Amino acid sequence: MSRLGGSDKQEEYVRKGFLGKAKKHAARLPFIKEAVAMYYCAMDKNTPLTAKLTAIGALAYLVLPIDAIPDLIPVLGYTDDAAAFWAAYRSISVHVTDLHREQARAWLEN
Repeated sequence: MSRLGGSDKQEEYVRKGFLGKAKKHAARLPFIKEAVAMYYCAMDKNTPLTAKLTAIGALAYLVLPIDAIPDLIPVLGYTDDAAAFWAAYRSISVHVTDLHREQARAWLEN
């Protein structure tokens, strides 16, 4: 993540790239609902800073074009993304509210 700079730069990267990539790869990401809910949690001004930074880091990893296992490799491509995502999600899930889940559901339906 150091290639992205500080947390402000990472947040900007996630804001600009996450939803587009999520929409493009939604069918291949079995955890898409949770990822989009985590995005809304990360963007919520009421989310504690530590939870926000954890979420942004995990979402930035999903957006990064280069990671431990390239996403273009069938089946295996998203395993590292999934592992990083679920570790982060579990650690901040108490901050992912029903409102964030509802925002994710609405976004995914559009």
